[in-house]
Amino acid sequence: MRIVIAEDSVVLRDGLVQLLTLRGHEVVATVGTGDDVLPAVTETRPDVAVVDIRMPPTHTDEGLRAAIAVRSAFPGQGILVFSQYVETRYAAQLLAGRADGIGYLLKDRVADVSDFISALQRIAAGETVLDPEVVSQLMGAKRGDNGLSTLTPREREVLALMAEGRSNTAIAKALVVTQASVEKHVTNIFTKLGLPPSTDDHRRVLAVLRHLGG
Repeated sequence: MRIVIAEDSVVLRDGLVQLLTLRGHEVVATVGTGDDVLPAVTETRPDVAVVDIRMPPTHTDEGLRAAIAVRSAFPGQGILVFSQYVETRYAAQLLAGRADGIGYLLKDRVADVSDFISALQRIAAGETVLDPEVVSQLMGAKRGDNGLSTLTPREREVLALMAEGRSNTAIAKALVVTQASVEKHVTNIFTKLGLPPSTDDHRRVLAVLRHLGG
């Protein structure tokens, strides 16, 4: 993969460069401020941009706002928000568009390098990868119904795993049920949330966004 790293900590930034390079990936640019993210992505067009949230000059939400700007300019650009913090306001905005190719992982909860690399590969392939803690906090940030109250407990479990970016096969394994059973639950979820088949919308992503908002 070709990767851009936006991280203001020099030690962590250099560590990520070495980690990725040793595993055969190419870091095409590194930047230390939110303002430099979009120009770096525009120039290099990487497979994935790894972006911290709190970057200079204010160390608040520059990185996340930069990620939103990147996705606005390049809707299919893979982005991994990699931070110690969950910033619900802009995270919800980032996921409100096309959520494919978006990831949000917490630094303290990534214990295995192979898991980190796998997440990057999944994001580059167009999947959505969210840490369960991020999902939980986004759910708590905005309460609502939008049809969610009609879901059974099992359907809620399936939808929560969908929000983590799990495939039907992975959901079946996690819940110890058949894939056919998962497919039936997913169909029921779409029906109860009022998401008919459409060539213009990705129902799985829309259902996840409904879950995050409710």
